[in-house]
Amino acid sequence: MIEQSPDRALQPSIEERTASGRNILTLKGSWNLRGLAAEGPRLLDALQGHARDAANEWDIRDVTALDSAGAFLLWRAWGGQLPGKLHLRPEQESTFARLQNWSAISSEPISRRVEPVREHIRRIFAGAAEHFLELVSIFGQFILDVGHLMRHPRDVPWREISAAIHETGGRALGITALVGFLIGIVVSYLSSLQLQTFGAQIYIVNILGLSIIRELGPLLAAILVAGRSGSAMTARIGVMRVTQELDALEALGISRSLRLILPKVVALTIALPLLVVWTDTVALIGGAIAAHFELRVGYYQFFMSLPDAVPVANFAIGFGKGAVFGLFIALLACHFGLRIEPNTESLGNETTRSVVASITLVILIDAVFAILFREVGL
Repeated sequence: MIEQSPDRALQPSIEERTASGRNILTLKGSWNLRGLAAEGPRLLDALQGHARDAANEWDIRDVTALDSAGAFLLWRAWGGQLPGKLHLRPEQESTFARLQNWSAISSEPISRRVEPVREHIRRIFAGAAEHFLELVSIFGQFILDVGHLMRHPRDVPWREISAAIHETGGRALGITALVGFLIGIVVSYLSSLQLQTFGAQIYIVNILGLSIIRELGPLLAAILVAGRSGSAMTARIGVMRVTQELDALEALGISRSLRLILPKVVALTIALPLLVVWTDTVALIGGAIAAHFELRVGYYQFFMSLPDAVPVANFAIGFGKGAVFGLFIALLACHFGLRIEPNTESLGNETTRSVVASITLVILIDAVFAILFREVGL
């Protein structure tokens, strides 16, 4: 016996014995940070001395406690690899497996460490392509369903569409009105400070009319609907996946695209332009109130000057934006809803992705509209 501590149950120790011509080194005690606090340096020297002889067998099954500190001490003594003859328990084997993985990564050349980064970028582009193809597939199925309903009007899910319009449009009137009213006041107040400097108070109508009807109204309504109604659509489809209702629909031979996706897409395509008009109206009212108190512009003067200051083409652009925004928000919501796996973690993750993707796409589409119609209505 080479090393022995007074209390074998607590202190780490190394026992050496010979059996059938084999030299066996048995480790006992607590090989953790607390046990190695005082014995660590001495044990490391003893371990390295024994590790020089490759014929030695190691048995660590009697070790009562082994943490990462004790495992790393043994790993260093063995020269960064497991000895050829080693007896250990399964849980100890997993500890040394983590050390092996860490050593492989740390010893890998820098040129090869870049590989995971390239692989990560490749996965990002592959995932984006997959999302795009699935979105195109959903849109194509929507077109086919519309064609089917035009040939068979009796199959139109009127109740589902009506309920979806009420949910996405009717219940969103309050929040869109509040946000639109406050935005109208803020834009009018900030603009009035600059207009007073140049004595051009009457141009407050032009600024508010163009900014709200053409840009802010559709954008605000779309972002609010994406965060409110889009997330609700994704979550509802996801819950149906978790509760296996989608599988039940398929078993009954009911088309989920016709009964779930199409009503939501049609409803939001109809409801969002109407919400845009509602948001524009409330925002202009808020702007008119702020202009009245800051610039002494009368309400009658404000609203009578509005048709001349803002060509009707701007209203058409804003209304068209609302329809396009509604179409793509609903498609994205349904797309991410169908991707949800039957567990609660996936439900939360995909709902979050749905909202982020919808808002990003709304801003992108708005930029495309601004470029395509830059010379219309100005």
